[in-house]
Amino acid sequence: MKIAVIGAKGLPPKQGGIEHYCAEVYPRMVAQGHSVDLFARSSYTDLSWRNEYDFKSVRVISLPCMGLRGMDAFSSSALGAIGAIAANYDVIHFHALGPALFSCLPRIASSAKVVVTCQGLDWQRAKWGNLSSRLIKLGESTAARCAHGIIVVSEELRSYFLRTYDRETVYIPNAPASYPKSDANFSHGTTLGLEQGRYLLFLGRLVPEKRPDLLIEAFQALKPAGWKLVFAGGVSDTRLYVSKLLNAIASDPNVVFAGELWGTRLAEIVRGAGLFVLPSDVEGLPLAMLEAMREGVPVVASNIPPHQQLVGETRGVLFQAGNLNSCIQRLGWAIAHPQKMRVMADKAQEYVKLNYNWDRIAAENIKLYEALSSSSKNSIVSKRKEFAIKRN
Repeated sequence: MKIAVIGAKGLPPKQGGIEHYCAEVYPRMVAQGHSVDLFARSSYTDLSWRNEYDFKSVRVISLPCMGLRGMDAFSSSALGAIGAIAANYDVIHFHALGPALFSCLPRIASSAKVVVTCQGLDWQRAKWGNLSSRLIKLGESTAARCAHGIIVVSEELRSYFLRTYDRETVYIPNAPASYPKSDANFSHGTTLGLEQGRYLLFLGRLVPEKRPDLLIEAFQALKPAGWKLVFAGGVSDTRLYVSKLLNAIASDPNVVFAGELWGTRLAEIVRGAGLFVLPSDVEGLPLAMLEAMREGVPVVASNIPPHQQLVGETRGVLFQAGNLNSCIQRLGWAIAHPQKMRVMADKAQEYVKLNYNWDRIAAENIKLYEALSSSSKNSIVSKRKEFAIKRN
């Protein structure tokens, strides 16, 4: 099959779940004999219009974008959809609800099967302004009407589409990225003033809906002796919000901003954490949490449905989303009960290994592509038979 991918910023992945997802799934498809073109953003690739390069045999095509906050995804996705229509693909796969706004174009103007993957209800994210949120919500309804197939990464999202649009979707979860070997001497952690097993780790973009502000407030109220709080992640159109976070911890030496981490340094800081904490109000199915669970790091998280799906009652500790007192209480319990948290972490590690696998995810995507193509062929055959019967 010839497959086009629209909605990812580009490859290789720097930050963002969609880019990591594409880096894992599409090279596996190419290895099975399929052809994959990924339409990327020039703001990410630093290349000019229509320049191309290979990432693990996936062809990455750079497209211009507007360069305005929130608009680069829409502009590059629109151009990607138009370009894909002209190239005779078998499948055109949109990632995220914003880019899915343009899923109507290939549905109308090409014979390709249109697939949309929803990683989360992005219009709920606080970083988007009113116009962007409306466009993303319109992308959601467009996907529900126009896509031949919709993939969701959590059971909650499947329920949402059925409840909201009476639309069946295919549940294919994410899986954790593969970490490289890390420094056994914990050198980078030491330069940050950290001690292995004695810090809380927040890993992800510093955006309002992930609630790093709540975590800072809870940590400063709790004041756990000998512990530090580490934030590892980049900024995503939220510089003003991050400035407020920095002001909140300016005089607190126990809160560390490590910035964006990749490769061995990321692996080192994740593996050295005493607790992984994700206090988000909004998530799809968080790859960062899956990675921490796979590495055997104990988890404390808000009790939103995607976190409940991952952590359950036996694989980590949940607190009431948005509730400061609940966050303080559950963090304090987790810090005071390391052996119980270790048992939960072992269960979580085994659970992720059994249920979240990239080979399986790539295979399930291909299975959907083939099923959509097969249903189309069967429909054509059926119509031809019906026409023949009428003639006779």
